[in-house]
Amino acid sequence: MNTQCPHAIDMQTDNNSEFLPPLTAIAAPWMTEFLSDPAFLDELLQQHGSPINIIHTGPFGENYNYLIQAIDRHQLPRLIFFARKANRCKAFVKESKRLGLGVDTASYQELKECLELGCDPRKLVMTAAVKDEPLMRLAIEHDVLMVLDNEDECRLANQLSKERGKLTDIGVRISGFHDEGEKLYSRFGFDTGHVLEFITSRIGKEKDYGSLRFDGFHFHLNGYSSRMRSEALLQSIHLADNLLTQGIRTSFIDMGGGIPVNYLSSSSEWKTFWSELAKAVLRERSPITFGNTGLGYELINGRLHGKQKVYPYYNELSKGDFLDAVLSYQKTSGDTPASLLHAKGIELRMEPGRSLLDQTGLTMAKVVHRKRDSNGDWLIGLAMNKSQLGSSSADFLCDPVLVQNDRDKSQTRPTPVFLTGGYCLEQDIILQRKIVLPCLPKTGDILVFLNTAGYLMHFYETRSHLFEFAKNLVMEENSGALAVY
Repeated sequence: MNTQCPHAIDMQTDNNSEFLPPLTAIAAPWMTEFLSDPAFLDELLQQHGSPINIIHTGPFGENYNYLIQAIDRHQLPRLIFFARKANRCKAFVKESKRLGLGVDTASYQELKECLELGCDPRKLVMTAAVKDEPLMRLAIEHDVLMVLDNEDECRLANQLSKERGKLTDIGVRISGFHDEGEKLYSRFGFDTGHVLEFITSRIGKEKDYGSLRFDGFHFHLNGYSSRMRSEALLQSIHLADNLLTQGIRTSFIDMGGGIPVNYLSSSSEWKTFWSELAKAVLRERSPITFGNTGLGYELINGRLHGKQKVYPYYNELSKGDFLDAVLSYQKTSGDTPASLLHAKGIELRMEPGRSLLDQTGLTMAKVVHRKRDSNGDWLIGLAMNKSQLGSSSADFLCDPVLVQNDRDKSQTRPTPVFLTGGYCLEQDIILQRKIVLPCLPKTGDILVFLNTAGYLMHFYETRSHLFEFAKNLVMEENSGALAVY
């Protein structure tokens, strides 16, 4: 029996004896315990196929507590919604209901499922990027708050509300905030420069959209800057002040998601990886990624250009600490977002996904074959594909764990490898990084990817070649038994 993480290897080298930087993933205690029985893991893969996702909801509640403690330090009214899109397992909807969280839904099926599971409609929000008539009808019928993005949505929502003789509360999504002299672009929402006129002249009794009532603002920012979110909150509060002069009260401001998670145990490993990658792109050392991809870096006229196009897997400031920084932000003079929200009695809302799902899941896959390519690199073929570990990030920058039932101790030489998937595409490379395993895996060995529940295991998963979706096994909190969801 053998279970090893790559960071346990003393020397991480490639075929040219050059250093390959590790990126050691943080593992929750339940993960370490779960991986300690290789025979059981093998049995699960035999029974359910490869890959499979293992879910444990325990850390979900802990993550929720980190966020509410940060908000409660500022004595703010609050409502947190779990971003349903981040993971397909119903277990997290059920856990949200049990803990008193709301749920952010972004499709007809997501909203219908939450209603069928008995979620309180007052703790649901519908933020779908495209809202067709059946979805709006369902939301209006159950008094679920809709966040509207454009005038066509307002027109349809008003029509459907009028047909039912209802006055429907809505949130208005806004964008176009300014930060350090730059206007932040988003394809979503009403522009902050025009939204006041739209709300005051078009929404409300005896106006074009007389069956709608403005209730609050919603925004979501790309990236993971606490300062940008603070600025967006301050600018949203300013809009709320202007509306109040027209007799229109803002009951909430919803700051969306984007609260960072820290995946990695070492700041120095993170910095070293990017330093070595830059050298590789500059041709100053052998490649450390497949095809010497720069993950955003490019070599142009002998110089390094571009910026990192990956999730910031190492974060000094994450979850509750990040949220506290957003709320405590203060310019040279002036109030903080928290003090202004508190003084004006505006409820703070948000829709975290990844930060609630931190350490709640892992993905494991069988080794099917080993081969050397024309460059002499080892390619390890896994019974999975890249879409089952995919996100908007250019790569998942965390070392996997190799699990073996038995190992020939004479074959313990650390081995650099690339991991490849089952799609008939040159691009189906599970991890772009060349990683070092404690030995060359055997067919039937298991590779485990840690902390994949948030956006990684499901968000981009596809069924090309008619492959089945990966099974999701949810661990019971008390017994440790696994149930298929």
